[in-house]
Amino acid sequence: MAGGSLIDRVLDATPKPVEGTLRTAGAIAGDIAGALDPFDVIGNDVPEDPFDARDPEHIRRTLPALRAMNELYFRAEVEGLDRIPARGPVLLVGNHSGGTLIADSFVFAEAFYAHFGPDRLFHQLAHDMVFQVPGARAMVSRYGTVPASPENMQRSLREGGALLVYPGGDHESFRPSWESGKVDFAERTGFVKLALELEVPIVPVVAIGGQETAFFLGQGRGLAKRLGLDSSLRLKVLPAQIAPPWGLTFLDLPIRLPLPSKIKVSVLDPIDLQEELGPSPDPDEGYEFVTAAMQSELDGLSADRRVPVVG
Repeated sequence: MAGGSLIDRVLDATPKPVEGTLRTAGAIAGDIAGALDPFDVIGNDVPEDPFDARDPEHIRRTLPALRAMNELYFRAEVEGLDRIPARGPVLLVGNHSGGTLIADSFVFAEAFYAHFGPDRLFHQLAHDMVFQVPGARAMVSRYGTVPASPENMQRSLREGGALLVYPGGDHESFRPSWESGKVDFAERTGFVKLALELEVPIVPVVAIGGQETAFFLGQGRGLAKRLGLDSSLRLKVLPAQIAPPWGLTFLDLPIRLPLPSKIKVSVLDPIDLQEELGPSPDPDEGYEFVTAAMQSELDGLSADRRVPVVG
């Protein structure tokens, strides 16, 4: 392992002009690989309460390398961050793509922290299974990821945080690749009810490209039900994907390397449902209003996308 602190090594991995020219992508990628020693980054001393695990200093140290990876590998573009309220609770609602390796979520989290700073309270919801993978809990918790539950959603917003939720969950994240341009929250209206209850704005976060990081063949809902995965793992799907290095995988296992698909994220204007729909909106009506706005934006992003993966 290279000498020096993790801070020094991560900062050294950030793209810099060298003798009047930009460093090559290969040189930067090599530096990032050397800088991000997994034992230094992941660590083992994670608090039991995931809300106590968010670590602004860790985010500050590792953000340059994450930014470089997003820009080099996914050619990431994030637009509209200035539409997110600069302070106070806000419910960020995103469409979910990319199986368990949700590249657009990492891209957005890096862009959010780069824009607002690591001290801005920001949480992201994730499936319980993420926290059962060795090392994954420590890695994502430090960036503010907490297990998905109504209690954690309420807690984050009541503490004044920005909360990123994906109502479509694994249902949407494992939709077939040929449905990449479709917002599918499976009629789940919980996010609308939460926004109305706590009187917080909804800010849609629309992304494209994640469903092209593999060739997703379908959700496998029937197989998941027959195997009892819903009751044992809270999984309603057992999807198949084709991607390197193994070719065919199920539920991204044993491992899947995401294809370098171009990821683009667009943040829309805040939505005040009571202002748009009256003082006592029906949750179903609110659901339709938000998803229609997101689908319209995704239609535009899809129309601008010339070639899958390439962007």
